[in-house]
Amino acid sequence: MRVIRPRLPGIVGAALAAALVLSACSSTTETGKAAAEADAGPPVKGGSATVAINTEPTCFDIHVSPQDITASIQRNVFDSLVSEDDQGNFHPWLATSWETAPDLTSYTFKLRTDVKFTDGTAFDANAVKVNFDRIAAKTTKSQYAASLLGPYTGAEVLDPATVKVTFAKPFAPFLQAASTAYLGFYSPQALAASGDKLCAGGAHLVGTGPFKFAAHTKGQSLTLENNPAYNWAPAGSKHQGAAYLDKLTFRFLTEDSVRVGAFAGGQVDIAGSIPPVNVKSLEGRADVRILRHDFAGAVYSLFLNTTRAPFDDERVRRAVQRGINIGPNIQSIYFDQYRRAWGPLGSATPAYDRSLENSWPYDPALAGRLLDEAGWSARDGDGYRTREGKRLSVQWPSAPAAVREQRDILAQAVQADLKKIGVEVQRPALDLGAFTTNAYAGKYDVLDMSWARFEPDVLRLYFNSANLPSTGGQNAAWLSNPQIDEWTNAAAATLDRATRDRLYAQTQAWVVEHAAVVPLYSATTLFATGKQINGLRLDPNAWPLFHDVWTARR
Repeated sequence: MRVIRPRLPGIVGAALAAALVLSACSSTTETGKAAAEADAGPPVKGGSATVAINTEPTCFDIHVSPQDITASIQRNVFDSLVSEDDQGNFHPWLATSWETAPDLTSYTFKLRTDVKFTDGTAFDANAVKVNFDRIAAKTTKSQYAASLLGPYTGAEVLDPATVKVTFAKPFAPFLQAASTAYLGFYSPQALAASGDKLCAGGAHLVGTGPFKFAAHTKGQSLTLENNPAYNWAPAGSKHQGAAYLDKLTFRFLTEDSVRVGAFAGGQVDIAGSIPPVNVKSLEGRADVRILRHDFAGAVYSLFLNTTRAPFDDERVRRAVQRGINIGPNIQSIYFDQYRRAWGPLGSATPAYDRSLENSWPYDPALAGRLLDEAGWSARDGDGYRTREGKRLSVQWPSAPAAVREQRDILAQAVQADLKKIGVEVQRPALDLGAFTTNAYAGKYDVLDMSWARFEPDVLRLYFNSANLPSTGGQNAAWLSNPQIDEWTNAAAATLDRATRDRLYAQTQAWVVEHAAVVPLYSATTLFATGKQINGLRLDPNAWPLFHDVWTARR
C-alpha cells in the first residue's frame, strides 16, 4: 500500500502531478488585483458580500444535482476529503493522509478528529460511509455524483478516524472526484431526518464548511452565514479559522444586463458570468477587478444522438459538424473572451489533445457532398433537403430558464448555418422538468451542454456506454462503442501519464472524427469584483472560494 501524506509524495504523487502538469495554464488571472490588495492592508473580519449569479440551482442537493451552480454555491458549505491545487497536487482536508492500494481498487483515509457539522454532529468514518452509500443508492437518483464514484462497492469503517473506500476495479480518478463538492458530506443526522428534502434547500443542508445556510427566497436570493467553529481549511487557504465574512448572499439575476447593471451601480459586490461584451468596459474602470479562469472540463458542445435517425448515419453527423461556421460565430458573440473549441476537452484540462486544433475547419461544400451521399439530395420549397419526401429536420430542445452565456444567440447562428446546407433545426422550448425528462429518455436529436471538471476522466462520463442517460449518466450522444469503452476504462485504471495521455487523445480524436460531438467553445470564467473585495480566488474547477474573502467596506 502507498501512504499518501500532505503533498502526495511518491509514485502516485509523481504520476498525478505529471499527468496534470498542463494545468498551469488554468490558474486564475486577475486584472490589477495584487497591487490593489497590497494597498488594502491586512484582512479584517466582519461585514458581508453580495454576489450576483446568472442561475438559480434547480436542486440544492449536491449528491443529486449535476449543475455547476449547485457545486459552486455549496462548495462554501460542504468540505471534501482532499483538496486539489492548480498544479494537480492533492492535499489533506478532512482527511489527514491516505493510502492507495497498488492496484487502485481501494483508498484508505485517516480523518481529522476535530471536525463537526454545523448541527454539532461529529465528522467521522461513519459519516463518510453514510454519504458515499447514499450517493451510490439507486433511490437517491444521483445525476452526477454517482458517476464520480465510478465502480464503488462500499466504504468500510475501520475505526472512527479511518475509512476504507473500495471499488470493483482500478479507479484512478477517485482522488480528483473526492476533491469536488459533489462528493462533499452532509451530517448523517440531517440525512436521516431530511434526506428527501435537500433538493428544495433550507436548513437541512448541514455541512462542515466555512458557511452555513441562513435563508433562501426562491427566484431571488440565497444567504449563507459564518460558521464560527470552522478551523479546518485545506492547504492553499490564506488563513485558518472562521471565514472573514459574517454573511454571504447570492442574488439570482439571470438577465445579463440586470446582473451587470447591479454590479456597475454598486448593488452587488461581485458579479459572476460577466458577458464577454461587457469585459472591456468594466476593465477600464479603476474601481473594478476582473478575475479570469480558463475552463477545465468538457467544453460547450452539441451532442448528436447516434441512436436516432438522421444521426444514426455518420455522414449526416459529419455534415452537420462541418456545416457550422464555428470560429466566426464564437468571435462575433464572445468578443475573443471565449475560444473556439476543436475537441471535447477545454485546453486547461489535463490530457487536452492539441493536435485536433484546426483539423476540421468549416467546409459547407463537403457537408453538401456528405448529405448527397446519404440520400438527402432533393430540396423542398423552403430550401431544406428531403429524402423520399421527408424533410431533413432535427430536434434540438431548449430550456429557456437555464440559458446562459448567450447560448440562445449562438443557437440562432447554428440554425442559420445549417439552413444554408439544407438542414432544418427545430428548437422546441420546454420547462426544466420536461427538458430533463426528455433528455434522460433520449427524446432529442441534438443536446447541448458543458461540464466543469479538472480531470480528463470526464471523457469516460461523456462517451462510455456505461454512462447512458437512461442510467443517470452523461453520455448524451448515446454512444455505444467497444473501442471507446476500452480506452476510457483503461485510462481510469492507471496513473501513468503517458498511458493516460495516449488513451484520452485517442478518445478525443475518435469522437470528433466520427462526429458524435460538435465542440463549439471553451469558456473563460469571468468574475468582476469591486475594489472593496479582497481575497477571492477560484479553484481548479473555476468555482469561487469565499473562505479568505474580506471586505474593506463596513
